[in-house]
Amino acid sequence: MATRLLLISDTHVPQRARRLPAQVWRAVDEADLVLHAGDWVELSLHDELAGRAAALLGVYGNNDGADLRAVLPEIARRTIEGIRFAMIHETGPATGREKRMDLAFPDTDVLVFGHSHIPWDSHSPGGLRLLNPGSPTDRRRQSAHTYLTAVADNGRLTDVTLVEVSPG
Repeated sequence: MATRLLLISDTHVPQRARRLPAQVWRAVDEADLVLHAGDWVELSLHDELAGRAAALLGVYGNNDGADLRAVLPEIARRTIEGIRFAMIHETGPATGREKRMDLAFPDTDVLVFGHSHIPWDSHSPGGLRLLNPGSPTDRRRQSAHTYLTAVADNGRLTDVTLVEVSPG
């Protein structure tokens, strides 16, 4: 049975945005599992997502305080439809990232990360897939706010799609 995934990170609510955009909430409603790669900023967003999402997996980020660190790990791992996922907020500089993450996450098929606010989809020399959804609320120097959707099905990650958040 396929699992519809929503990957988000760096929401920074309420610092960068008062709330998640309605488009993101619709994506939450459509997903079987939401993965949040840190920098929530306030526990209330975690609680709101946990109450609304069918399932939620998250980690804390560098902008998350003691309240979020008390309920979220630095690294989360879960096997979804036979795919070994890991998630962490920060992976360091882009240069050399794939080789570093191969060493840091040897028993992982897909690594979800955030921090940079820059969408990322690459494969390491060892076959690890690295995914960063960007940010749905703080695009920094990117052309758009973004998140990722994907489908995990029978050991394969398919339909990986970078979605731009529509203005308004």
